[in-house]
Amino acid sequence: MIIRRIRNQFFKELEQFGRDRLGVALAFILPVIALLIIGFAIRLEAKNIPLVVRDLDQSTLSRSYIEQLYATNLFVPAKWQGARFPDALDRGTAQVQVTIPVGFAADVDAGRTGEIEVVVDGSDVINARVTQLAVDGTTLSAVQNHLGKLSEMLGVVSQVRLWFNPGRQESLFIVPGSYGVILAIFPPLLIAIALVREKEQGTILQLYASSLSAFELLMGKSLAYMLVGLGEAVILFIVGFLLFGVRFIGDPIPLAIGTLVFLLAGVQLGLIIGIFTTTQSAAVQAIGTIKVLTAFLLAGFLFPLNSVPFPFSVAAYLVPVRYYIELCRDVFVRGSGWFGTWYLIIAMLILGIAEFGVAWWGMRRMQLSS
Repeated sequence: MIIRRIRNQFFKELEQFGRDRLGVALAFILPVIALLIIGFAIRLEAKNIPLVVRDLDQSTLSRSYIEQLYATNLFVPAKWQGARFPDALDRGTAQVQVTIPVGFAADVDAGRTGEIEVVVDGSDVINARVTQLAVDGTTLSAVQNHLGKLSEMLGVVSQVRLWFNPGRQESLFIVPGSYGVILAIFPPLLIAIALVREKEQGTILQLYASSLSAFELLMGKSLAYMLVGLGEAVILFIVGFLLFGVRFIGDPIPLAIGTLVFLLAGVQLGLIIGIFTTTQSAAVQAIGTIKVLTAFLLAGFLFPLNSVPFPFSVAAYLVPVRYYIELCRDVFVRGSGWFGTWYLIIAMLILGIAEFGVAWWGMRRMQLSS
């Protein structure tokens, strides 16, 4: 009997969802648009940083050093303007200014310390650090090519090999993470709007008058919008494969199970917001504030979680999308399988059950007060 009532509520929710053809189209088109924007627009590696060089040495080493700087594909030449230092940074025509003093090559050849003056615009902290590392690496490489004895200078030379993503494709980092961000926003948004719409139209009173319990009502709604979210996920995976070349690495079963568990947790938060808000605009604002901020700032999508300060680092453990993003990046990049992902699914399941309990309490409270 309980299963039959849940099933009836499930099909009723799908029927109501399907009646709004524009809403159905947007429910499956907007996630794809979001994936395209995130996948093509977000870039983590700095490129085309304007750099100006003042070569006062005019030696073979200095010219080779300048060529290697621009060969990194990180910098683009900028014009030197004015004689005052650092004029290019002050005018905003360059973000990096390098000065090679007279006698630089002679000092290197004589075994003395060759000094190069590098001034970096620190207003962009991330690019400043990347630029500093690039200049340091290029300097060592230039000296090595010139003298051929970098090992003697350093004592130890490391040989680094990138694993899992040797080509440093940003899509392998951005796109799997965007799956989590998009699925964290749209399914909860759809179910929250649907529930609030019923409250605005007064049709939810019919549900209160029926024999449906709060558990049956929530299960029927949750399963319906979990199915909608699963359809969105499949579309996102297909678009990610066709446009960005992101494909499964290893066993896809953890992703299949983890996606269902993640959608369970997501729609519960949507139900909670739908229960405690009275207008669709308020529901949209609540989803936008909670889901967008947590997905971008507390889930490790763009910034490593170990850089999140206390107490937000503790709050990040309560964000289901952080576990789903890690699961997606494992399935699409590392491929460690169940051994490296089982605890992520368990964590999402625990959070989903807890959110379902809060949603059940809120729905039960609404039924009793009606």
